[in-house]
Amino acid sequence: MKGRKSGWIIGIDISIGVLAAAALLYVFFINTDNTLKMYTSLVCAIVLSVIGFIYYRIPVDQPEREAIAKLILLNEDGESIKEWYIQGETSLLIGKSSGQGEVDIDLTDAEYASLINREHAVLNRNETGWFIEDIDSGSGVGIQKSGRGPRGRQEVEEPHRLDIGDIVYIANTRLLVK
Repeated sequence: MKGRKSGWIIGIDISIGVLAAAALLYVFFINTDNTLKMYTSLVCAIVLSVIGFIYYRIPVDQPEREAIAKLILLNEDGESIKEWYIQGETSLLIGKSSGQGEVDIDLTDAEYASLINREHAVLNRNETGWFIEDIDSGSGVGIQKSGRGPRGRQEVEEPHRLDIGDIVYIANTRLLVK
C-alpha cells in the first residue's frame, strides 16, 4: 500500500509530536529564562521555515507516468490484431462505424462486434492522463488494471483512469493500453 504509514511510523510520529509539545510547554510557560525563550523561538522559526520551503516550494519528486501512445485490439490468444495510435489526441469515441456516423476506435470487425454499441465508450485525456467512460452501453466497459486480478465493470458515465498495461473490455473485446 503506497502512501500509507505503518502503525510503528504513526506511533513514532505521535511520540515526537508529544515530546516537542512538552518541550515547548516547558520553555514558554514554566521556564523563566528569557534567553532560552528567545533562542527556542529562533530555532522554531528556522525549522518551520525549512519545512515550509521543502513542502511548498520544492515539488515532490514523483515518478513520471509513461505517456499512453496506443490501444491494441487483442484476440482470444492475446495476440495483436489491430492498433490505434492515440498520442496527441484529446477525445476518442469507441464503438462501431456505420452509415449514421464514424467512430475513432472502430470495433466493427472485432469478434464480439454484435455486443458492441455504435457509440459504446469514450476516451478523454486531460493533463493528468487518459480516462475511459461507458456511454450507457448495454454490455458495459470493464477494466483489468495492470498486474491485478479480475476485471471490474465500470459505472455508466463514471470516468476511470487508464495506465499502461491495463486491459479495457468493450463487451468481450479486449483492448490493451500501451
